[in-house]
Amino acid sequence: MSLDPNLEAFLELAELGRLSGKSRPMHELSVEQAREEFSNTSHVLDPDPPGSVAVTPLSIPTRDGATLQARLYRASGQQGQALPTILYFHGGGYVVGDLDSHDPVCRRLAASGRFAVLAPTYRRAPEAPFPTAANDASDCANWLVEQAQALGLAERFAVAGDSVGATLATVLAAEAVITPEQQKLRPFAQLLFYPVTDISRQSDSHRRYAEGYLLETLTLEWFYQHYCTAEQRLDWRASPLLSPVTAPLAPTYLSLAEYDPLVDEGQAYAEHLRQGGTEVTLVLERGFTHDFLRMSGITDEVASIYRNAEQWLLAR
Repeated sequence: MSLDPNLEAFLELAELGRLSGKSRPMHELSVEQAREEFSNTSHVLDPDPPGSVAVTPLSIPTRDGATLQARLYRASGQQGQALPTILYFHGGGYVVGDLDSHDPVCRRLAASGRFAVLAPTYRRAPEAPFPTAANDASDCANWLVEQAQALGLAERFAVAGDSVGATLATVLAAEAVITPEQQKLRPFAQLLFYPVTDISRQSDSHRRYAEGYLLETLTLEWFYQHYCTAEQRLDWRASPLLSPVTAPLAPTYLSLAEYDPLVDEGQAYAEHLRQGGTEVTLVLERGFTHDFLRMSGITDEVASIYRNAEQWLLAR
């Protein structure tokens, strides 16, 4: 299938910006510049998220004494209901992205009133390299289990995320099986959107979609070099495709973009989970690139992706 026409037009405009010298690839920017650019694109990609969502700011302590900011999203009028909770981690290559960049995504996940959404931050590289993000995610999960009742939430949790946020989510699901003494959260499901699953090597899709499709292969490498050492790339918490999972994880909804350097490793991860006995629903979103969850302002077709994921989750 060809690219979604509205998305294709957006990519053409982005390419014109490069040719004119007004913009540069993210991997040619400083970390500060990359963060600013990523933040600025959020207003373009999804300028009109649902407003009928109540947002509560929260603070979460970590094992090493830091404090992480978080937001709890609930549809307006649902604050008194003990809803199941989606623990959602934002993407951004461990280097860019924050609560603001993914605020529209979390609002859309919470807007139907079927689920609450807890979106925590995690410390980013290069200031906080591997395994800080994974440890922060684990601390957030344990905190949610401990605080759910006080927050008025049902003790039923799904883990979710996009890009490296999906990586953090699936690592939590694996920790619940591999190191249950350290991870209290027992997710009933995981929603994974275009995850990074193996940073130790490149797949064929890294070459097929190396440039011109929003996320570029050189940008991925730029992220990974900021995040961890060559040896750490073999750690399954950085590359969950290498995880020693021989028992089922939580049922998994794995949504991949057709035109994405990460699509091959996403498909390989689906097979990896299935070999361990995990129930996997693999969806290839035709005509889309990486980061499609943040593109509701670019194409109306994104709405069906949200609906399908929610319907799957409701059936668990």
